[in-house]
Amino acid sequence: MSYQTLKALHIIFIITWFSGLFYIIRLFIYHAEALQKQEPEKSILANQFKIMQKRLWYGITWPSAILTLFFASFLLYKNPALLKQGWMHIKLLFVLALYTYHFFSHWIFQKMQKDTIIFSSNALRIYNEVASIILVAVVFLVVLKNSIDWMWAIGGLVCFGILLMLGIKLYKKVREK
Repeated sequence: MSYQTLKALHIIFIITWFSGLFYIIRLFIYHAEALQKQEPEKSILANQFKIMQKRLWYGITWPSAILTLFFASFLLYKNPALLKQGWMHIKLLFVLALYTYHFFSHWIFQKMQKDTIIFSSNALRIYNEVASIILVAVVFLVVLKNSIDWMWAIGGLVCFGILLMLGIKLYKKVREK
């Protein structure tokens, strides 16, 4: 398999992995909100969300996370010089953070399958943005590589995170009205 083919497959599975991560948290939010409703709506919605979460998590998100790691490892095997570059070390730290996020999301998934709500829907909305921040950071690192511009991008990322949190608070106020 050519390096470019491996790279294309790696990118495809990154996209499907992130799609799964973004959507699973939305399902957690809806599930948490459904558990606040009265019966029989509560049970009907909770059961449906558990089915949707299970299919997404085991059918898309987990396989994509595994295949992303598989193709990334293959790429590093074919081009080990990447491991000597500073930007790659920082990227790998963000990747480690993303896998930590994934495993923590799995823990939330397990709790949600038992209808155990650990976080409010608002806390889950904030948590959902962590993956967005990691995504933005990794894309800037990969595109800008050794350029000093990536430092500015990380500064922009921090500003982006602040704006996201402000947006979430504003959204909550609008929803409460």
